[in-house]
Amino acid sequence: MAASTGAASAAGSDSQGPASAGPSMDSPALQYSMILDHLIGDKRPVKDLSPGVMGGLPVPLKSDEQKMIERGMESCAFKAVLACVGGFVLGGAFGVFTAGIDTNVGFDPKDPLRTPTAREVLKDMGQRGMSYAKNFAIVGAMFSCTECIIESHRGKSDWKNAVYSGCVTGGAIGFRAGLKAGVLGCGGFAAFSAAIEYYLR
Repeated sequence: MAASTGAASAAGSDSQGPASAGPSMDSPALQYSMILDHLIGDKRPVKDLSPGVMGGLPVPLKSDEQKMIERGMESCAFKAVLACVGGFVLGGAFGVFTAGIDTNVGFDPKDPLRTPTAREVLKDMGQRGMSYAKNFAIVGAMFSCTECIIESHRGKSDWKNAVYSGCVTGGAIGFRAGLKAGVLGCGGFAAFSAAIEYYLR
């Protein structure tokens, strides 16, 4: 009787032993799989990392001198001067180029049969380049200044600013030759400005 009781208790202990040992052995694998799901699985949360979180450098505050320089560079006067200088350089290069391909450069109208010297050709090329440079500088400064003023007045930056500025610039240049030339200059320059804006945008 005692032997049977001991066997039963031993059997009960053996039956409870593997059952209790099973979860303790499987629990680390279960926890590991849950951790993987939260790290690289479908349960991983998606976060928007900012440059500061990723270790980016903080943007320093601008000083009063830097703000003043930025306001100066965004002013209409600075834009007009910059366009004037750019137009002068571009016009000079264009004038020298057109003079270089012109076969009549350096020839004297009073004596067309005489072959011009190299000094006369260079002088004529310089004069034409300077003339083109002045015209391009005036047109560039007028166009840039009027566009900046119109943009500041309208409070918008779109293709209409260039069209209005082109009309004002072309009309002012053509008005020296009369009202009809001013109207044609306004329309032609506005159409050209619209075409350039359409191509660039």
